[in-house]
Amino acid sequence: MTRSLPAGEPDDGAAAAHQHPGETGPPYRYERDAVAADLHEQWSDLEPGTETETRVTIAGRLMLRRVQGKLAFGTLDDGTGRIQLFAPAAVTPDHADFCDLNLGDWIGVSGIVMTTRRGELSVRVDEWSVLARARRPFPDKWHGITDPDTRFRQRYVDLWVTPAARRTFALRSQMMTETRRFLEDRAYIEVETPMFHPIAGGALAKPFTTHHNALDADLCLRIAPELYLKRLIVGGLDRVFEIGRVFRNEGLSTRHNPEFTMLELYAAYADYGDMMELTSSLVEHLAVTLTGSAVLKAGDEMIDVTRPWRQATMAELASEAVGSTISVHTPRGELAALAEAHDVAVPDGSRTSSAKLLTELYEKLAEPGLAGPIFVTEHPAETSPLARRHRRDPLLAERFEAVVAGRELANAFSELIDPDDQRQRFEAQASARAEGDDEAMVVDEDYLRALEYGLPPTGGLGIGMDRLTMLLAGVEAIREVVLFPTLRPEQT
Repeated sequence: MTRSLPAGEPDDGAAAAHQHPGETGPPYRYERDAVAADLHEQWSDLEPGTETETRVTIAGRLMLRRVQGKLAFGTLDDGTGRIQLFAPAAVTPDHADFCDLNLGDWIGVSGIVMTTRRGELSVRVDEWSVLARARRPFPDKWHGITDPDTRFRQRYVDLWVTPAARRTFALRSQMMTETRRFLEDRAYIEVETPMFHPIAGGALAKPFTTHHNALDADLCLRIAPELYLKRLIVGGLDRVFEIGRVFRNEGLSTRHNPEFTMLELYAAYADYGDMMELTSSLVEHLAVTLTGSAVLKAGDEMIDVTRPWRQATMAELASEAVGSTISVHTPRGELAALAEAHDVAVPDGSRTSSAKLLTELYEKLAEPGLAGPIFVTEHPAETSPLARRHRRDPLLAERFEAVVAGRELANAFSELIDPDDQRQRFEAQASARAEGDDEAMVVDEDYLRALEYGLPPTGGLGIGMDRLTMLLAGVEAIREVVLFPTLRPEQT
């Protein structure tokens, strides 16, 4: 196996530093012909105390160093792995300067491949160059960065001293690639829709707002790409998906970052049942492909994402949590009493409907305890303004949330295609907004116009890719899977 090097790097083992007349300081470029991972693979069977005739040029950060008289050892990390540097004073030029290198310095080294008497694969330091100095000390190798806030704020250090972090982001990249391949194999095409929206829509959330000077128009960062993607279904693109950033002006938590990555997809002639099959198939495929198993560790739980996944209605789960049978048809007063008895706060007080009370009881009492994977179905239509009404009960929507380890992973609908029903629901949302609900939607006239041209039966799905990475990587906080999470301003 051979890893490709960046463009322009030769493989002839030539000395690496290029200095031209008049240049001082570190070289402007450096040619290498080997990386640590390939060396370990190629020379895994080399006997202890063996010197080869193979000369290589490598480069990376010096992460460890120890000096024993006229013999020095270092550990070079080049991003693919780590390899030992063997620097005897009799061979290594400027040996004293090599021994004084700072941990974290970028260096280039040329020398033969060998093993020490203890069998450690090494590169003998026959030539070396400083490529960049680390002017700030790196954390101790054995302890790394112990303060989580520093880890996330200084990710450029964390990635070097926390190998698990680097593995997590490599997995995230592979997950994105594999997701695209999975969908393209099923005839979905990837599209891009606007980040700036004149109207916030596609989800119940508070947007970030800005102003476009040339147009003298207020805009918002998108909270979801949904309404634009469904416009494309109207336009005849039968299967579309987008993976991109969305922005919601909400609080920070282990599950929430104000900007996060969503996969949204829509398929003509499909319904939410088709989206269930697609969701479970994708998650199972990613688990097996990227981790080698469909059984994933989430906190103290072992979660088996093998299909089929359990299905239960929101009413069934809420009923289990409160100990009595309730539904969207249960009188509001009875649900309010149950909320009070179980210390579930009701945001809107006396104005809260049965639909919203049922949702609150489910979200506060049932959802956190769901190990999953489970499809929670039949949400109230009132709280699902973009979903089609259930074919057997108009107070319910054909909607599911996929929940794993107590966290919502995906949300999907049989999409609402009736422009008259959609207008009524937009207007109900606008009324709620006028009464103080700043997460409610407004009437989007252009989207209604698109629906009037005809939206065929359509299934839609949104998956939080950060939360999916958390599941696959076995981590508990969203900041572990976002390279540069939103943090409070640093105190100076």
